Amino acid sequence: MTRYVERCVQWLRAFDRRHPWAWDLHLTGFFVFAAFIDLVGDGWRNIAQNTDVPAWTLYAITLAVTVPLLWRRTHPLAVYAVMLFASLVNNWTGAVLQASLTLLIVVFNIATRLPPRTLAWSYALLVLPPVVGHVRHPQGSWDQQVVSTMMSFAIVALLGIAVRTRQEYMASLVQRAKQLEVERDQQAQLATNAERTRIAREMHDIIGHNLSVITTLADGGSYAAAKSPERAAQALTAIGTTSRQALTELRRLLDVLREDAPQAQEGAALSPQPALTDLDHLIDGVRAAGLPVRNTVSGRPDSLPAGRQLTVYRVVQEALTNTLKHGGPEATAHVEVAYGDDAVRVTVTDTGVGGAPPTPTAASSTTGPSGRGLTGMRERTALYDGTLEAGPLRHPPGGWQVVLRLPKEPAK
Repeated sequence: MTRYVERCVQWLRAFDRRHPWAWDLHLTGFFVFAAFIDLVGDGWRNIAQNTDVPAWTLYAITLAVTVPLLWRRTHPLAVYAVMLFASLVNNWTGAVLQASLTLLIVVFNIATRLPPRTLAWSYALLVLPPVVGHVRHPQGSWDQQVVSTMMSFAIVALLGIAVRTRQEYMASLVQRAKQLEVERDQQAQLATNAERTRIAREMHDIIGHNLSVITTLADGGSYAAAKSPERAAQALTAIGTTSRQALTELRRLLDVLREDAPQAQEGAALSPQPALTDLDHLIDGVRAAGLPVRNTVSGRPDSLPAGRQLTVYRVVQEALTNTLKHGGPEATAHVEVAYGDDAVRVTVTDTGVGGAPPTPTAASSTTGPSGRGLTGMRERTALYDGTLEAGPLRHPPGGWQVVLRLPKEPAK
């Protein structure tokens, strides 16, 4: 029953919002009809204090306290003023027409629509009609003519305040729900963009490095084919190994992106992300591609979280890839990993001929046409509050240097 009543009330409110004049016409017509029935049937004489009021005065009072209800929502104060004056005349003449009680509707409308200060002085002015009536026609006690009337208007005003409070509360809930929906959509979009960036970074690191190794091996194999077929065969073998490794990592990444990822991965062999223990394997692969790499490790290799280990691995991988792509045939590289008490410091230096001053186009000259390599390294480093410096060496023999400092613990 409660839900049924609530649905009916909601339907009436929706109809009123769509057709406000229809409701106002029906309400005004009802009170005009009821007031004239009371007037024509002489029912007003039963409580009148003066039954000798002229008929034109009675009709004028009746119209003044009923017809203005049609504009009570658009011009509430003007309607209030007209009806208050008519109520004063009603009590002054002693007719005491019951139609004057329609002023309660206007007071309710003021309480629900206008500021509380307006309601306060409007309520204060309501004392005038009963006081004037009591002074003009002192019949009965003060309580009967003044206090009871003011109590009725006070109850209606409080009811209007309660309705207004509920309406404002419901409006605030609706606004809050809309705001939460907008924030939810924004968070979902930000999460989607972040995931796209992460996937693009992983794709670049996996495919970019392996393709660079494959390209270098293919170039070296083509030169060695004429003079040393045995070296060319070794290059082809290395190309096959590197290609299969890249394909395996790519398939693993694509499996994660599939909608049926849990089912697709049930029978798949899952391997962990690269870590610091895989650096030697990475460097061996780069050496096989023809780039001499010297590796130095200092300090105590304390355990790092998997995310930080992956960041170190990817930065070293990208730096060596850049050397393969842009360092030239005579380039060499040196990877130095230093474990400190509070951070890990990684320095990758090469002696290649590539490299330009760190200008807005520097990323293009060091990380490929799109400049995603350096951007990806910086994004990975920023995730763990680390610092990354990359740029050309300004003193002979030249080359390029990448310096990564990664805290072991999150910044507090």
